[in-house]
Amino acid sequence: MSRAFVSEDNDGPDPRVRFPLPPRDDPGYAAAAARALLQGANEGDSAAAEEATGHGFGDPTLVPQVRELLESARRDGNDRLEQLAERYLRRAGVALDDDL
Repeated sequence: MSRAFVSEDNDGPDPRVRFPLPPRDDPGYAAAAARALLQGANEGDSAAAEEATGHGFGDPTLVPQVRELLESARRDGNDRLEQLAERYLRRAGVALDDDL
């Protein structure tokens, strides 16, 4: 293939810039990573959020943080965040009920 058709540059901004996170050893990292993964899913770019966080969408290690986001979304009436959090938890293998 001709080099004229090969992009050597990254196609978009660095995911770490789009999804700013504290250092991995920061106590708030897991919560920030959970928010970033749901944000990425909402924007239709889960891959970038996964790259930035080092976690896959549905990673069981972030279930407690996603549960908190789900509870907050339900309290605030944020239907979209609720939907994304529920999708994440289902992918993580968590059985959902209305009392999460």
